[in-house]
Amino acid sequence: MKLVRDGTRAAPKHSRAAASRRSPRVLAAVVAVMVVVTAVTLLGLAHHGSAQLRSRSAAVSTPHDAVAEIARPSPLPSRSPRPATHSNPLGAAATTYLADRSGVVLAAVYDVRTGQTWSLGKGTPQAEASIVKLDILETLLAQHHADGATLSAQDTSLAQAMIEDSDNDAATSLWDEVGGSHGIRSFNASVGLAHTVPSACVDCPGFPWPGWGLTTTTPVDQIALLRELLRPNAQLTGAQQEYALGLMENVTESQRWGVTGGVPAQVKVALKNGWLPLNSADDDWQVNSIGWISGDGRNYLMTVLTTGNPSEQYGIDTIDQLSAMVWDRLG
Repeated sequence: MKLVRDGTRAAPKHSRAAASRRSPRVLAAVVAVMVVVTAVTLLGLAHHGSAQLRSRSAAVSTPHDAVAEIARPSPLPSRSPRPATHSNPLGAAATTYLADRSGVVLAAVYDVRTGQTWSLGKGTPQAEASIVKLDILETLLAQHHADGATLSAQDTSLAQAMIEDSDNDAATSLWDEVGGSHGIRSFNASVGLAHTVPSACVDCPGFPWPGWGLTTTTPVDQIALLRELLRPNAQLTGAQQEYALGLMENVTESQRWGVTGGVPAQVKVALKNGWLPLNSADDDWQVNSIGWISGDGRNYLMTVLTTGNPSEQYGIDTIDQLSAMVWDRLG
């Protein structure tokens, strides 16, 4: 026998002749059988071919079930939701409040979670007073890091007195140790404080207070200085950052005003304040506050510079109120 194109076997000639002599009923039965046989044969060939195709492609193709899995959209990788951005905490309410206050107020807030920065007020850089002591501390730590050295027991004692108690003699000693205005300027340049100018004198003619307090700065520069304590950088090690923040968190109770205004007692606040009479009549005060506030769903830096205050307490009250506004609006 030989195969014809549809896959059935051709019958011999004598069989075909015999079949032609059979009755129509028998002939119909034969035809039905032949149709069934043909269908079964074709199905078998198709199954065999499909199996061969699967076996050939198995080494290079993904199985059918896996293909179906890939074809389905896969879920996006899980991510921590980005905190919602905030409206300006130094906006209309703060502007309205300051409109009735004496002096000049400059402020800035940086939200650590969202990266937003807001500024308030216009004017020239203002005197730092004792907030310059944080700059002195960071310069000291950065120099020791560069030299691969640790603070001596004496330097540790001076740094603690300078930050926690705002001791002026300790600040003068460390100001001199870091190289005075030159050392401060060099460090400031390395961290991007473009608008901070260290005082050229410590004993300044006609000024009874240490001259380093006359170093001038802007709120945004002070935000940059504070950020050096929170993010990895080449100037300070993580241990040095923790050390500096630890001193700022332990500022003596009588000096815990300013950016603590309106902040609940259980919230972490690392700060440094400054206050300085700019004339002998004590009716022109420089009052400043800078710090990091973290807790109760908030994480931000705040800096406030105020000058032209009729008294020290007047400047403190101004900063306290601004701080409370920022705390409320960042919640």
